[in-house]
Amino acid sequence: MIQLLFFLTVGGVLFVFLLLLARRGKAEGGAEALVNARQALLTLQTELLPAGLVGRIFAKDDLEFVDSEGSQEVRDLFLRERQKVALLWVERVKDEIRLLRYLHLGSARFYARLDLKTEVVLAADFGLLLISCKALELVFVMRGPFAAPRMVGTVANAAARVCDISQQSLAFLTTSDLNALGGTSGPGQVSA
Repeated sequence: MIQLLFFLTVGGVLFVFLLLLARRGKAEGGAEALVNARQALLTLQTELLPAGLVGRIFAKDDLEFVDSEGSQEVRDLFLRERQKVALLWVERVKDEIRLLRYLHLGSARFYARLDLKTEVVLAADFGLLLISCKALELVFVMRGPFAAPRMVGTVANAAARVCDISQQSLAFLTTSDLNALGGTSGPGQVSA
């Protein structure tokens, strides 16, 4: 009976150790983290941060046009819908920034040669971005989507700086490297 308890205990300890080892291997510099970070970078640069898109979402021109038509119902509907778009934009930016932050916290130091000054600037930008995104969400909920245009600009500029640094950190990944890591094939390639 004592031997059975001993072996069960040893087996349980080994099982927990293997689980911890498996989680650690996935968290530190895994291919999935690199692919997710690269995708987050592309999403920020091409879908969320282009100046035309940000300017259009938060421009007051549409509101002025709706106001000129004089219908309060249409104005209220417009503001509700624009608020949803603004909140969705902030949420998406925040999610993509978190993916990049995860890369830099967990594995970028293994791949990128960032100097101390750049790492400090990057850490400050990540902090500024996450706090600013939360503040923007609160402002948009309380005062509407047009309440903080300067804060929107600050978030977009800080996110662009983070993208530039992240792009340098991920420069070693080419499209063919991403296809190999992600297990997908590009045009004319066969997946192994």
